[in-house]
Amino acid sequence: MPRIEAPTVAEHHARRRRALLDAARELLAETEAKPAMGAVGRRAGLARSSVYQYFASADELLAALVAEIFPDWAQRVLAHVDTAHTPGERVWAYVEANLDLFAGSERAVARALTRVVDPDVLQGPMEAFHRRLQIPLRQALQDFGEPEPEAMAEHIDALILTASRDLAAGTAQDVVQARLRRLLGAYLEL
Repeated sequence: MPRIEAPTVAEHHARRRRALLDAARELLAETEAKPAMGAVGRRAGLARSSVYQYFASADELLAALVAEIFPDWAQRVLAHVDTAHTPGERVWAYVEANLDLFAGSERAVARALTRVVDPDVLQGPMEAFHRRLQIPLRQALQDFGEPEPEAMAEHIDALILTASRDLAAGTAQDVVQARLRRLLGAYLEL
């Protein structure tokens, strides 16, 4: 009988599931490839057979990871936006938070997910992620007095996408951020 390492069996299972998801995320960031169930188990400190008690396949594990990654990323961006005071600062906080995501290990996770997860599994969470982020961006632009907040939000996202490519090519985050600040700083009255 396995040893229960939590006050309740339910909490024990929740901790183990969490450890497996964290292990899969770490492996994706490191290898940018679909993690093998055995490797996930080893990273989480569990036998390969134990992994299958929580996830029937690597695809099921990745689908569970996708279901939590996009809301997690959105929460990081939104929390940063919430710290800003003026509408212009909120827009800039949105830019900064997105650059932070693209500059960190999550960039590798995102790249890996687009390669190893069925596009049908990714599509819904990605669309929900982008919709969720657009709300505070467009609201900040509207509060700023931008007459076309939807169009300007699309342009800002295009700038962030271009900046993410620069980051992926090895340009330092502070250089990329300085470029965007030169482009947007005067407009946003920063």
